[in-house]
Amino acid sequence: MLTRDDASPVQPELAAIVDPRPRWRRLIAPIAAASGVIAATLLIRFVDPHEPGIYPACPTKALLGIDCPACGGLRATNCLANGDFAGAFDHNALFVICVPLILIGWGVWIYRAWTGRHPAPTPTRTVIARVAPVVLIVAATAFAVVRNFVPYLGSGVG
Repeated sequence: MLTRDDASPVQPELAAIVDPRPRWRRLIAPIAAASGVIAATLLIRFVDPHEPGIYPACPTKALLGIDCPACGGLRATNCLANGDFAGAFDHNALFVICVPLILIGWGVWIYRAWTGRHPAPTPTRTVIARVAPVVLIVAATAFAVVRNFVPYLGSGVG
């Protein structure tokens, strides 16, 4: 039978999973990920993607002539790093909307790495883990269709 930190027996589906590794080992991955994102953001902030030819072209844009869901992400990152939220939203609204969700996810990851406790899998968490990627793909596809076929958005076909 599983036990919690206070050593009282609980049902297996309600027990938190405790990571036995030392804290510094648990924190390596989230800190490395944050360091990489910060380094890439600083690069994009100081090497302006608004200048043509600095970064490679999007393969979807180059081959098909339409914007993929990530098109404008570098320019949006540059605008966000420079404090231009309107410009970032203009370049890629989906990215700007996802940034707070990414930060919340990283915060949960760092908290769980710090404490070493992860919630036990439940049927609800399992359903969310299966449905979330599908929702993300549907949202990205809908965003790509809207940004390419709504004429006043100024990108995509036509």
